[in-house]
Amino acid sequence: MKVIFGHMGQRQLNLLPQLSSAAPMVGTNSGAEEYQYTLDNHKLTPAQRAFYEENGFLVIPNLVPHDMIDEWKVRFLDLVEGRVNTGGMTKMKDVTLKDMKHVSGERVVNKIQDFVWDEILSEHCQIPQVLDYVECFTGPNIMAMHTMLINKPPDPGTRTSRHPMHQDLHYFPFRPANKIVCAWTAMEKIDTENGCLFVVPGSHKGTLQPHEYPEWENGVNKGYHGVKGFDHLPKSLLCMEKGDTVFFHPILFHGSGDNKTQNFRKAISCHYAGSECDYIDIRGTTQENIASEVEDIARRRGIDGLTFKDIWQFRSRLVRGQAVTL
Repeated sequence: MKVIFGHMGQRQLNLLPQLSSAAPMVGTNSGAEEYQYTLDNHKLTPAQRAFYEENGFLVIPNLVPHDMIDEWKVRFLDLVEGRVNTGGMTKMKDVTLKDMKHVSGERVVNKIQDFVWDEILSEHCQIPQVLDYVECFTGPNIMAMHTMLINKPPDPGTRTSRHPMHQDLHYFPFRPANKIVCAWTAMEKIDTENGCLFVVPGSHKGTLQPHEYPEWENGVNKGYHGVKGFDHLPKSLLCMEKGDTVFFHPILFHGSGDNKTQNFRKAISCHYAGSECDYIDIRGTTQENIASEVEDIARRRGIDGLTFKDIWQFRSRLVRGQAVTL
């Protein structure tokens, strides 16, 4: 397993392990256009574009201003401690801590989702310097589809702070995949001790795989679906500094380790899609399980009759260009 540091820049091209040609997830580009996963745009250097095409992710060092990140941390604490109403946002709690009393909100809440309309947290999905890179993958008409602030707490000894290896496309009822990208920003130094991301370089060239809950001894957090049978693939660890942002493809295998420190590890992310994307019918596909789960959560929150597509339309927002079909 290789460790890739966010500030190594151009040297990343020579450090990443290549997947075996026999690995089931890897395809080839023979007969395809030279560029399949990026669009013509002067923002990416030729080396950066080649790196993303081959590996499915790209780290841009120190992209997001630190003062904005500090403001988002304060907002997160206000939300999870109940000082600010969360409105339509979703607070997710660690499976082993959710029923504990007299514990701080920061200790229990491991994720806030759907902050796309929050006046402060939504700044992340609208930052021009982030959108300039996003446009290299989605085109000029950009929808912010899914927003998350991830708070990985100190692991309670159960390893429930880790996230199983998965593909983000499993959660999305819209296509094409090549017009979708995630921008994931480190809100502090993130390394192997506090649970950095790991990725399987090149796995974005494959296809969406079935996802289900892993059979972990101490349980799994809600919605943490994963793939099985691919643990043998070589992985790279993404150690990042505060403000670094990684952009990655929705079919890329990735996950994160457990937080072995006594501090919290925070990151903020947004999945974007070109507004020309279309919703698909996921009935009869491997995505039915997550669709049913999301619809059930909506019902339990008193919102009846919403379909998986309805929910995604509610949680998305145009952030650049024009709305087309999404």
